Amino acid sequence: MTAREFLRVRAVKAEQGSGTGIFAFFLYGADIDRIADISRVRREDQELKGFQRREIREHVKEITTFLDSGPVLFPNAIILALSPEVDFASARGRTPGNMCEVGDAGTLSIPLYPEGSRAAWIVDGQQRSLALAAAKNRQIAVPVIGFVSDEVATQREQFILVNKSKKLPTGLIDELLPEVSVQLPRNLAARQLPSELCNALNSDPKSPFHGLIKRESDPKSGTGIVSDNALIEAMKASLRTTAGALGQFKQNGDGNDTAAMYDTLVTFWTAVRDTFPDAWGKSPKDSRLMHSVGIRAMGALMDMIMFRTDGIADKASVVRGILGRLAPQCRWTSGRWDGLGLAWNELQSTPQHINKLSEHLIRIERELARVPA
Repeated sequence: MTAREFLRVRAVKAEQGSGTGIFAFFLYGADIDRIADISRVRREDQELKGFQRREIREHVKEITTFLDSGPVLFPNAIILALSPEVDFASARGRTPGNMCEVGDAGTLSIPLYPEGSRAAWIVDGQQRSLALAAAKNRQIAVPVIGFVSDEVATQREQFILVNKSKKLPTGLIDELLPEVSVQLPRNLAARQLPSELCNALNSDPKSPFHGLIKRESDPKSGTGIVSDNALIEAMKASLRTTAGALGQFKQNGDGNDTAAMYDTLVTFWTAVRDTFPDAWGKSPKDSRLMHSVGIRAMGALMDMIMFRTDGIADKASVVRGILGRLAPQCRWTSGRWDGLGLAWNELQSTPQHINKLSEHLIRIERELARVPA
């Protein structure tokens, strides 16, 4: 596609990383919508596309109201990923003495394309850019920082790192993590592998969770009912120690045996589904097994149960047998939990309730294991 027009702005160019061009410039707020697309997170044929969350209309409306309130100070920079198609021409002329030679001043030319094919993508400032496009004042000067990259992986990496300290949806960050290779902060790195396993559980037709996990890329009318965060937290706990059902397959330096981890998850949770068919696949408000509190508690039980299958060929039968003994003590959809003093639907996704239910299930299983068959 050949651009018929260009938007030209005065800019300062510098470099970071391995020679990546970074530009600092100003645009009228309305012009951001002319040069940049919003790459929304979604899945097409199971492949993750984009990285931006859905528009938050109330937030956009609040910013627009502020912008329309009169002369306003709005110095918040928009961060863009720029296509390599952009062109920079250095300015000519004498350089003043004692100049701090950090950047090179000149003219940046950005090609103008139709929506969906633009030469820039918004990495940070989606809600602000939407508000600027809707504001009455079309000439609010907005600072922009742009880095040259048309690699979606790089854009996702920057999106995650720029927003890691902001209150973004945890599910959005989790779903993007398996798609990036940059070195991540420790708290994010710990969620990367569990999120990758979560993707597999949701997309594999042979998985008991197939199509049941809520992910940020799902349409609002999707079939997901299980919180991806609950599963990820359960897997994180199991990975934390070599005694965990998943942690035993975690290796330092030589890579992880993710296939063994995945087989463990499918074996255990398939047995859970088959043991509690009346509670499986229901909305969390109708089944505490599918609720975050149930997922987290059963995840804690998984470590102990799978440990007992070591060296056994037919692990699935052993797990079904253990869960079958436990089933009469469970109250996922009705009744009261003996020993907890709580009705089935009084359990909530709080640390206190998650710990109480986890400890309760583990204690019952240990007692049943001592009883002769």
